[in-house]
Amino acid sequence: MAVQRIVIENCAIATVDAGDTEYASGHIVVADNRIESVGAGKAPENLENVVRRIDGTGHLATPGLVNTHHHFYQWITRGLATDHNLFNWLVALYPTWARIDEQMAYSAAQGSLAMMARGGVTTAMDHHYVFPKGSGDLSGAIIRAARETGVRFTLARGSMDRSEKGGGLPPDFAVETLDGALAATEATVDEHHDASFDAMTQVAVAPCSPFSVSTELMKQGAELARRKGVRLHTHGSETVEEEQFCKELFGMGPTDYFESTGWLGEDVWMAHCVHMNDSDIAAFARTKTGVAHCPSSNARLAAGIARVPDMLAAGVPVGLGVDGTASNESGELHTELRNALLINRLGAHREAALNARQALRLGTFGGAQVLGRASQIGSLEVGKLADLVLWNLDTLAHASIADPVTALVFGAAAPVSLSLVNGKPVVEDSRLLNVDEDAIARSTRAEAQRLARIAAQA
Repeated sequence: MAVQRIVIENCAIATVDAGDTEYASGHIVVADNRIESVGAGKAPENLENVVRRIDGTGHLATPGLVNTHHHFYQWITRGLATDHNLFNWLVALYPTWARIDEQMAYSAAQGSLAMMARGGVTTAMDHHYVFPKGSGDLSGAIIRAARETGVRFTLARGSMDRSEKGGGLPPDFAVETLDGALAATEATVDEHHDASFDAMTQVAVAPCSPFSVSTELMKQGAELARRKGVRLHTHGSETVEEEQFCKELFGMGPTDYFESTGWLGEDVWMAHCVHMNDSDIAAFARTKTGVAHCPSSNARLAAGIARVPDMLAAGVPVGLGVDGTASNESGELHTELRNALLINRLGAHREAALNARQALRLGTFGGAQVLGRASQIGSLEVGKLADLVLWNLDTLAHASIADPVTALVFGAAAPVSLSLVNGKPVVEDSRLLNVDEDAIARSTRAEAQRLARIAAQA
């Protein structure tokens, strides 16, 4: 079958390549699912099989956004426990979360994915760790929702085996056994993980956190991931309380504990990493352990300000995460570009903490690094997969900002005129093409109400 091409012209382009190459007015040629050409001026002449030609005047083209941490199921528990810190928030919500079933997980995943995709996310990720007995095929439901939305997806198959009776936070009925969690995780990898260059679905091994998981699950989870050749993900160093918990339970801080269980390495990424000292950052840099920075969630739960500028200076891979929508009710990643920049400027580095282009890199190439896909996505370069976004900056909100990257990051959220994933349109004129947003809104509202009724009756 002949190669089919999409040509985009007359747009500003931020490639986010190694040299941060930009074009004030340039072109992108997509051939099937790969980027065939990107550069200044018009596209090459006499291209064959051009099925679509797009005038990008007034737009900025960037790589698609890459989300590196999320909990989709939380979409149906938004707006609850809004004045709690992390541990109190978890205690308040675990009894409700432990009542989810397959239909709830599917509907919540639809809502989470739709919100991200319509805001420029082309690669999504979900850390799902709540598997109540008899709840159905939750992993399959989440993956089905991602496939229907049309985004590239990593499922971090989570687990918990340390309940309240073992000194953890989850209710006893909300956790799995050690052997059950390991077996189910391996089965999920075997059924769903695709290691190919243009994979749409990948799976990572992801015990939830030090305070909800046994040391054996951490150790054997790491061994499982490396035996299967997949990545590892968990929460780390999110709050002061977590650090105290680790010291009391394990006799060491979170980073030393992770290292003792095999959880530092270039195949590992951690969510949050707010409370990191110099030696922690050095350990992450030495081992190339990645970080999913979630600025809005960190602020919502009063966790603190992660030392992102210091991590970047040390060479730690850093991407951006929405986090679950019970701690970031907007559910959008493009707003995290702005929030990452602004919140980090409240830290020690002040105005020198991050600039607009660094923020864009966090949300694109940085995320690709963290997910282990930097050779495939995260920048607009010849041979990479055609995951890209055309942002409309020809609006009142951006009209007087001359620099397009500054307009995108510092300005109001820009509308998405076009989003391509694997060379296929997923969003046009700010509307999703593959799923019905209005139907999803109705479904998620109904499932949130059903979950609330079930939790109230428990």
